[in-house]
Amino acid sequence: MYNMFHVILACIAAALISVLTTPLVKKMSLAIGAVDHPNERRVNTRAVPTMGGIAIFISFFLTIFFLVPIPNQEIWPIFLGSCVILITGIIDDLKGLSPKLKMLGISVAASIVYFMGNIQLNMMTLPLFGELHFGSLSFFVTLFWILAITNAVNLIDGLDGLASGVSMIALTTMGIIGYFFLTVSNMAVPIMIFVFVASIAGFLPYNFNPAHIFLGDTGALFLGFIISVMSLQGLKNATLITLIIPIVVLGIPITDTIYAMIRRVLNKQSIATADKLHIHHRLMSLGFTHKQTVFAIYCLAAIFSLIALLYPVSTLWGSVFLTIGLGFGLELFVELIGLTGKSNQPLLKQIRKFARSWNRKD
Repeated sequence: MYNMFHVILACIAAALISVLTTPLVKKMSLAIGAVDHPNERRVNTRAVPTMGGIAIFISFFLTIFFLVPIPNQEIWPIFLGSCVILITGIIDDLKGLSPKLKMLGISVAASIVYFMGNIQLNMMTLPLFGELHFGSLSFFVTLFWILAITNAVNLIDGLDGLASGVSMIALTTMGIIGYFFLTVSNMAVPIMIFVFVASIAGFLPYNFNPAHIFLGDTGALFLGFIISVMSLQGLKNATLITLIIPIVVLGIPITDTIYAMIRRVLNKQSIATADKLHIHHRLMSLGFTHKQTVFAIYCLAAIFSLIALLYPVSTLWGSVFLTIGLGFGLELFVELIGLTGKSNQPLLKQIRKFARSWNRKD
């Protein structure tokens, strides 16, 4: 059904549409006043037009609807949900929305793909325990997944090209794993993923430092939503490993989100409180330039992706040790850059304590 040469041409077309559409979206953003101005929360030092996600949206769906032979019934629920996300992001970029209203918009979009598209997380197979069916909780588990990933991607959109590049790395990995390991029965999913990567690739040159246009919440929410939906396509009847893989692939945005929540709880703040202590802020505070920080996080995202590629070919115990090693290394990295603050470094404290006792023995 899917000729790879045809798919490659579709990806090239998606990238070209994105390249040609982005300058038009930039002009529109300037005309309607959708501009990010410098302030104490932002890294940019000049006013930059936003809502760049519209170009990616147009490129992706034009290509999927007209250039790739995917049945419309598989596309329409994702398209309608994405329209809700896009409208939510546009309103937020123009007027500003409270976190609750943004959550409402994402929840409506998630409900559309759940009920209309049957994109659901229904059950999970656990080693030793067997199948765990979510039943009536399936909707809430699916909703949590979409909300968590969408907001995680939105949260890392703090530097030029950061969210776009990290999303491309994560999606490419998901597409490779889906094509070769997990979704052989439904090739439409990895093909949609590759077309989406091409759409982002056409936008990235305009978004990379110094950015001519930002994703805005319009784009960051849209990227996160599509990533969450595409990952769910392979998780309808998940195993523990298939559930872990997208979490590892999205290790950077998920880590940033989790530790932001931990940091705010430890500081007795609301988890919705904005701060400048995210991964990219911490790296820049250590002396990295804007571009160096972005490339460093790209490298970290690539490491997560390479680790994720090992899971499908590992044994159960291999996956267990891989996960333990990843968790240990991640916690060490987080504490070294001070993501939770200098006073919250339990692993480093234990390592230093062990090192002091070892030195005393010598």
